[in-house]
Amino acid sequence: MQPILKTKFGRIFLSDSLQLMRDHIKDESVDLIVTSPPFGLVRKKDYGNVDADKYVQWFWPFAREFYRILKPSGSFVLDIGGSWTPGQPTRSLYHFELLMMLCREANFHLAQEFYWWNPAKLPTPAEWVTVRRIRVKDAVNTVFWLSKTPWPKATNRRVLAPYSDSMKDLLKFGYKAKLRPSGHDISDKFQRDNGAAIPPNLLAIPNTESNSNYLRYCKEIGVKPHSARFPAQLPEFFVRMLTDTDDVVFDPFAGSCVTGEVCERLERNWICSELLEDYVKGAVGRFKVDSKSNGRKTDPIFYKVYSSSSLWNGAGRGLFDDLLPQDGGRKRLTNTYRPKNADGTRKVKDKKAKYRRPAKSKSKAH
Repeated sequence: MQPILKTKFGRIFLSDSLQLMRDHIKDESVDLIVTSPPFGLVRKKDYGNVDADKYVQWFWPFAREFYRILKPSGSFVLDIGGSWTPGQPTRSLYHFELLMMLCREANFHLAQEFYWWNPAKLPTPAEWVTVRRIRVKDAVNTVFWLSKTPWPKATNRRVLAPYSDSMKDLLKFGYKAKLRPSGHDISDKFQRDNGAAIPPNLLAIPNTESNSNYLRYCKEIGVKPHSARFPAQLPEFFVRMLTDTDDVVFDPFAGSCVTGEVCERLERNWICSELLEDYVKGAVGRFKVDSKSNGRKTDPIFYKVYSSSSLWNGAGRGLFDDLLPQDGGRKRLTNTYRPKNADGTRKVKDKKAKYRRPAKSKSKAH
C-alpha cells in the first residue's frame, strides 16, 4: 500500500486502519498509539460516528490489533468524549463500557486516566444547559492512558509545568514542616527547587484554532476541514511523555493528521491512517508549510478554575432565586430565570414562568 504523503519522519495513508494494521504493521512494532476516534454521539457527524449502544462491539477489532502491534513497553492513549442519552438529560456509559472491555477483554492496563478540559468550550448541550438550565456545560473529555504492561516506559520530566506564584513564594520564604490537619506529613523536602512542577492529570488546553495554515490550505483547495480536530498540545503531551526520538507513533483515526504534525516536529517516526479522502487531502497541507508555526500560538500559562462557591449567595436568595422545577426540568419553560433589581423587583416581568419564589417585601423601619 502506497502512502498519500511521505515526509522525513512519517507517512499518511488513505485507508481503513484495520486493513492497514493487518497487512502492513508488524507485531510489537509501535511505541505509542495516540488517537481520538469518532465518538458515540447522539447526532451523526460528517466523519461517521457510531451509535453509542453499538460502540464497544465496533471497537473490539481495533482493540485486538492495537494490542498486537504495540511493543511491550508501549502505550495506547485514547481521547474519548462522552455522550448524552437521546432525548433526556442523562449521560451515556458507552466510554466507560469501552474502558472495561479494553482492560478486561483486550488485556490492557489502565496506567492513568486524564481529563482534557477545554476552557473555550461553548455551553453545550444547549437544551439542558442554556434553555432549561438543569445541567452545566460539558467541557471535559476523558483521555485513557493504557498499556500492555503495568510498567510502560514514561517520564513526567518531559511535561513539567511552571511553578505557581504560591510555590515560588514557598521556595523563597520557606515553610514549617509538620503534620497537616488533613493527615499529610509535609516534610522539608517540599522546599527543594526542582525547576518546575509535576502537572496534574487535568490538561487545560483550549481548542480555538481559527486561522491556521491547515485551515487556509483547506480553503485554497476547496475541501471541508475536519470538524473535530483535537489541539496539537494534546497529542504532544503524550508523545513527549511516552516516547523517545525515533520511536514509532501510530494514529489510526488520523482525521486532519494533527498527531503526524506533532511527531514530525518532535522527530518521531509516525503513521497516520484516515478513511475519508477529503480529510487526507486537507491533512497534506500541514506538511506543505513550516509545521512549527501551523496553528500554534501562545496560550496563557495558567487557567483560572473558579471555586464552586465563588458566587454563593447564602440560602439561595440572590440574583437567581427561583425554586427548583419540581418535574426536574421535563417541561420546557421560557424566560424563567431573570435577575432582580436592587429593590427586589424583577428586571423583566414574566407572566408565564412557574416555580417562582415571590420577592420578599421589605419591612419598614420603626
